[in-house]
Amino acid sequence: MNTVAEASRLQTRSLTLAHGRTPVVRELDVELPPRRVTAIVGPNGCGKSTLLGGLARLLAPRGGSVLLDGRALASIPTREVARTIGLLPQSAAAPDGLTVRDLVRHGRRPHQGLLRQWSRADAEAVEAALDAADLRELADRPLETLSGGQRQRAWIAMAVAQDTDILMLDEPTSALDIGHQLEVLEMVRSLAARGRTVVLVLHDLTTACRYADHVLAMLDGRIVARGAPADVMTPDLVRTLYGVESTILTDPVHGTPVVCPTGLAAASAAP
Repeated sequence: MNTVAEASRLQTRSLTLAHGRTPVVRELDVELPPRRVTAIVGPNGCGKSTLLGGLARLLAPRGGSVLLDGRALASIPTREVARTIGLLPQSAAAPDGLTVRDLVRHGRRPHQGLLRQWSRADAEAVEAALDAADLRELADRPLETLSGGQRQRAWIAMAVAQDTDILMLDEPTSALDIGHQLEVLEMVRSLAARGRTVVLVLHDLTTACRYADHVLAMLDGRIVARGAPADVMTPDLVRTLYGVESTILTDPVHGTPVVCPTGLAAASAAP
């Protein structure tokens, strides 16, 4: 994968998203820092995954807009969007018998067309993605024979092979043990270092602070804090988001915030 010469910019203006008649994301103004890792955090049901869906054009805005390099995302051809924005949702399904390599190859479909068929660059992108996800030895195994963690790494490799400027991952470490969590997160950091803009939905605040350059904290469909982890991660924010008291320490190795819950906040603990 090549370093991006000029990073694509994705932002929203007064974006409102809804499921049915129920607004979930309300009038958000967000701009993703290019070539950086952004972590979206917040309690269950606050709109994190819905926001990713809107940013990737899986959900049409109920109000406002999503802009890609200043253009309304809704007006851009689907294939062009797919070459620029990649999204790996929380749950994904594949046909029985599909091998890991076959799945990763699907990531190259946005780059194909009538005048451009499978190329050496496509093959190299697939192999690079397999290596990045530590899946070379499992490349010819059917997905259904893998563990949950291995399957998750295969889906991430497919997203990496898509080779988009902007990559969104919805809870990418949820099915992984601690070793493979670190592999995935280090891979995310390396993608940003090579010019990708990466957006993650994460539940663990300490992990978000360690691996993200920028944090968006959501509550009830709105952004309640944004900025560098060291600037925004405070006991007040943790209490606001989760109703939990905490102490914020500093990681002695990485210098990033470590969130240590100490108990339920008074209002949350009351019967």
